[in-house]
Amino acid sequence: MKLFLLPLLLISVISPLYATAADATKPNILIFYLDDMGWAQPGAYGGKMAPTPNMDALAASGVRFTQGYSSGCVCSPGRVGLMTGRYQARTGHDANPTKAGRELLLSETTLAQHLKSAGYSTGIVGKWHLGDTSAEFLPAARGFDYSVGTVGNLGEGKGPSFYRGKDLINELPGEPITSPVYARESAGFIEANQGKPWFLLMSFNAVHSPHVASEKWLEKFKHLSKHDAAYAALAAEADEAIGTVMARLRALKQEEKTLIFLLSDNGGAYQNAEMGGLRGHKWFVWEGGIRVSWLAAWKGHIPAGRVSNEPVIQLDILPTALAAAGATTSIPLDGVNLLPLLEGKTDKLAPRELYFRFGVQQAVRQGDWKLVKAGKDMQPMLVNLGRV
Repeated sequence: MKLFLLPLLLISVISPLYATAADATKPNILIFYLDDMGWAQPGAYGGKMAPTPNMDALAASGVRFTQGYSSGCVCSPGRVGLMTGRYQARTGHDANPTKAGRELLLSETTLAQHLKSAGYSTGIVGKWHLGDTSAEFLPAARGFDYSVGTVGNLGEGKGPSFYRGKDLINELPGEPITSPVYARESAGFIEANQGKPWFLLMSFNAVHSPHVASEKWLEKFKHLSKHDAAYAALAAEADEAIGTVMARLRALKQEEKTLIFLLSDNGGAYQNAEMGGLRGHKWFVWEGGIRVSWLAAWKGHIPAGRVSNEPVIQLDILPTALAAAGATTSIPLDGVNLLPLLEGKTDKLAPRELYFRFGVQQAVRQGDWKLVKAGKDMQPMLVNLGRV
């Protein structure tokens, strides 16, 4: 009997050690997700309206993609692509949810659910915008262990605009200036989850309207018009929040253990955004509506200071995160694993097409060529993006 119990005892002792060792090889996954930020808003992309030293530092520490895309040209569809790794048209969610019935389908598996199954602590801080206020559609029911933020856009709709866990709440301390609130909540989540790998989506309301910023930042941009000053202040405040989270990451010696992405949910809103000469803006499948700032960094794994002209799309984040976590899925995905490209093992991805749709607008990109039908009564236009 004793001889039989000894192997069981050894297994019970060794198994947790193996689990801990396996967890130690899984990187944390951190996504900074801006809202309505123009492709050329960060200084690393040529932006001049507002200083973005923390975004620029992130770009310098990893890969800056010049041709990175969102899968949608407005808020919610792009978030579907990020959360599922699948084109939002597959779910019928190719417009913002204005009423019940436009939620992210419960049959879809989110990035948080995938990573939770792989042993991760999961958190979202910020804007959700993937359904109504029913409990089954809130982040807490979609794979997030920790969740706090806005259900949709600030000041939109009636009733509670915010959520904390399973509860709807009427306000967040510090709102409507949300970026500092999100920085504090995100830093707290990271500190509380050092014992296991974690996934955090820090999902900003900035720089989406309403353009309400703190007096500290408004004062710095008083030389601009009132509209531009508020927009620039929001961008700078979001950048400061990113800096706060990165500082906590470094203080906890987590930077080398963390795969980081930064991008926007869609292109910039035309009134203020720096577009870098791209045609169109949010609401359109022209480049200005879908091409976004797109950064990836992982200290010690992704070579610093690289610039890639390879077309990538936010659908790629889910399969890349799963590959980094050593996880797999049988669900058909539209995105691809970018790790070989990020780590410098290749400069090119396998040829593929990227698709975009919003209402009657449609576009497809293959290589440098993009075919666009930008309206019901408009003729398709073929554009060579290698020449623009």
